Order: sequence, then C-alpha cells, then structure tokens
Amino acid sequence: MFWMVALVALDGRQYVYRVYAPRKALPADLFWAAYHCHEDSGRPRASDWFDSAEIRWVGGSEELARQNS
Repeated sequence: MFWMVALVALDGRQYVYRVYAPRKALPADLFWAAYHCHEDSGRPRASDWFDSAEIRWVGGSEELARQNS
C-alpha cells in the first residue's frame, strides 16, 4: 500500500501526497519525498518543518495480517 503525507503551504492550504514506500519507511524519508514532490510542482512554498506534516499509513488488513504473522 502507501503513505499519505499532508504538507501545509504558505497559502494556508494543505496539500496531500501519496508516497509509495514500505511500511517500515522512516517518517523523515516520507516527509522529504512529499516535500520535494511539492516543490517540483510549482505550487506555493510548503513548510519545511517536519512536525507540521501529517503522515499516515494507508494499508489493507491483509498486509497487516501478513506483517503480524
């Protein structure tokens, strides 16, 4: 599955990016992947404060079952 990373931009909007990475990926790596994608898009500058991002795993129960077994 994938991660959803939400970044707050200077225009007051929140931009959400889908980051494909393993479940064990480091939050900082997920943040920077989304941040660089945002910066390349030409949208208003996003906050580069790691703590301002929301990072959530979007996975199915099948994968969780595999990881727990």
